Amino acid sequence: MPGWKHVYSGKVRDLYVPESHQQDATPERMLVVASDRVSAFDHVLSPGIPGKGVLLTTLSMWWFDQLAGADGGRSIPNHLSSPFLLSDGADRVANTSDDLTSQIPAEVAGRAMVVQTLEMQPIECVVRGYLTGSGWAEYRENGTVCGIRLATGLNNGDRLPAPIYTPAYKAPMGEHDENITFEQSVDLVGEAWAEELRDLSLEIYERAARTAEARGLILADTKFEFGLDDAGVMTLGDEVLTSDSSRYWDASTWANGTTPEERMASFDKQIVRDWLATNWDKTGTPPDLPAEIVDRTTAKYRELLERLTSA
Repeated sequence: MPGWKHVYSGKVRDLYVPESHQQDATPERMLVVASDRVSAFDHVLSPGIPGKGVLLTTLSMWWFDQLAGADGGRSIPNHLSSPFLLSDGADRVANTSDDLTSQIPAEVAGRAMVVQTLEMQPIECVVRGYLTGSGWAEYRENGTVCGIRLATGLNNGDRLPAPIYTPAYKAPMGEHDENITFEQSVDLVGEAWAEELRDLSLEIYERAARTAEARGLILADTKFEFGLDDAGVMTLGDEVLTSDSSRYWDASTWANGTTPEERMASFDKQIVRDWLATNWDKTGTPPDLPAEIVDRTTAKYRELLERLTSA
């Protein structure tokens, strides 16, 4: 990337620092590029989802704007530090007037953000408003979700009486994240920061869920990542409320569906997970995704973006 050097690649995102960055110093800003790669069950799959990086970045940008006060709520600090070039080619200013748009290489226009460097916290902040996924599996076994005791008689896809915060420990690269209790999160970051992470996560979820509901969507669950900025302020980072980090369902289908599969028709990569679960035993290399699965996933990502942002 012109002007940037690569320092890290995750399952979906690639990180770059300024070309002039000295190795022993902390960079003030980083370039975050969302690729078209898609992952499931801790594997990066082939082929990717065409246009996925642009769709994820555009949706994150929209949500960062909402949470900065566009939705009428208080401004939640986030890691954006410059204008960004979105998929429509328009400059979008976020948080500061620094003109860094020209620093985003043309090769990644629409899928890249210039962000503040944060001291990322070792906790993935998960909020669940509905019973599904791994939470449903644990509930069937123990009547709990991440150790939190729930009422008896709940079904797959049911709305919880109130959203619950279920943190996870962000394991080193190559290892699995681990669900932890709130008390364990206190051991990791201290009581004050653990409480702030919990309270911020629940606030953001509830605001986002109301926004989604007004557009005929259900935000079933989501996960956030936070870090401390140079002033010691807990700041929202990475992506936010995207199809990769959240489960969205169609509200009318959920209300009228007669089976869990009908009720939980998703706007995310559940299509990919379901196909893999049927066609792969989770050993060795995953099979290539069929074109039909790729096309359906792309359509769901795009539909979610349009339904949220066009209202």
